[in-house]
Amino acid sequence: MAEARRRARGGGGAARRAERSAVRIETARFIERNIPNLEILNDEALEIIEANAETVLEEIGVNFVENPAAIQRWRDAGADVDGERVRLPKGLARKLCATAPAQFSQLARNPEKSDEIGGRNLVLAPVYGPPFVRDLNGGRRYATMVDFEVFVKLGYMSKWLHHSGGTVCEPTDVPVNKRHLDMLYAHMALSDKPFMGSVTDPERAADSIEMCRILFGADVVDQNAVMTSLININSPLTFDNVMMGALEEYAAAGQAAIISPFIVGGAMAPVSVMGTLTQVLAEVMAGVAYSQLIRPGAPALFGAFVTSIDMNSGAPTFGTPEAAQITYGAGQLARRLGLPYRSAGSFTGSKLPDAQAAYETANSLNAGLLSGVNFMLHACGWLEGGLVSSPEKFVMDADQLGVLHKLAQGVDTSDDAQAMDAIREVGPGGHYLGCAHTQAHFKTAFWRTNLLDYKPFETWADEGERDTMQLAAERVQKLLSDYQQPALDPGIDEALKAFITKRKAEMPDAFV
Repeated sequence: MAEARRRARGGGGAARRAERSAVRIETARFIERNIPNLEILNDEALEIIEANAETVLEEIGVNFVENPAAIQRWRDAGADVDGERVRLPKGLARKLCATAPAQFSQLARNPEKSDEIGGRNLVLAPVYGPPFVRDLNGGRRYATMVDFEVFVKLGYMSKWLHHSGGTVCEPTDVPVNKRHLDMLYAHMALSDKPFMGSVTDPERAADSIEMCRILFGADVVDQNAVMTSLININSPLTFDNVMMGALEEYAAAGQAAIISPFIVGGAMAPVSVMGTLTQVLAEVMAGVAYSQLIRPGAPALFGAFVTSIDMNSGAPTFGTPEAAQITYGAGQLARRLGLPYRSAGSFTGSKLPDAQAAYETANSLNAGLLSGVNFMLHACGWLEGGLVSSPEKFVMDADQLGVLHKLAQGVDTSDDAQAMDAIREVGPGGHYLGCAHTQAHFKTAFWRTNLLDYKPFETWADEGERDTMQLAAERVQKLLSDYQQPALDPGIDEALKAFITKRKAEMPDAFV
């Protein structure tokens, strides 16, 4: 009988070990906040910013460069046009912005992973845009398509990441005019999370839309947002024809666009928080309003990418208190305008995933959570002021995104959470390790890292005294070895590949 009990206990332990070692690909649902937003500006300050932004649009105006069609649209809408300068009467931009939805769905090819953007929700997406990659073994180098696919796979395998992103790195080994096809296909085939479209040329935006029509079906794309795109404004107050051309394609197709000033305080915006927020609001209102001239009701996000400049070196700085103040304030302005809000990320100016990177990233991520951000681009993987994508930094940040999920839940105040039965059971001088309440909740009571080391010193020393960078490198390899490609309909896959082959054959290679 005793032997049978020992065998039963052993079998249970083996089952638990097998359960822990089994490959499970989990994706958490987008965050639904149960905590208040941090609002640092009072009504008077907000009204001043809004009035000043209207003055900027009316008296100074914005430039729409080399875009005669945009100039004509503005003229028809009642703007004062002088060459490429567009001045908007007070109230015009805000009136046009009112047709953009306050919340919208972005569909994923796996419906269970579709995102709701806006309201009390927070969607997390990875790093976007770096031309370089740095990892523990290869050092800093130009990114390749293989690197791009690695990041897409890491994003797919990361539980706390809700979105596959867009240009997770810039694959420089593929021609400039063709790489968008390979990048978009990687998001479509290697992941089943939502993704972003190309914005580097209007034709590439059109290709992105056409590929989505193949993936989702033309009717689905016509009636739903299946892509988000990043439309940067050439701050201060300039809208170039490339980004606006991409915006025109996406808005006409009913696809979502993040209208995002590119702010480096002291260089592309004033050094003061109030001045920067005024310019940000003016630029966003003009950009969103233009998207609504193309197609009223097209989804648009209030974007705020904010950093400041180091007055000694001229380099951008991240995780600073001024950037946090602007992030909080822009969130208030976005909500007053009735638009979903994009800002924050795992920002750092550090060259390595070191203490500087950790401090700056933590400051930026927490500001994003508390400011009411709805779509957080660059949530993991960012290094060196956005010049570098790092797989180790990617998994470090992706692990910490679980903390945001936990904080956003708020505090459970239910009868069970009050734990009065546990306090009675343990009484004075006891401990809670074995009490019924602990046994019922210990698996889910605390957020658990998949990366950081909390082992005793002796165990840590015996295992090689690994630092976080080494642990992250091992985590990268574990995720990649466990990666399982999500199934894609063979007919759709074949049609996507045929479209890519056809488009590549229609143009010569270009590397500039």
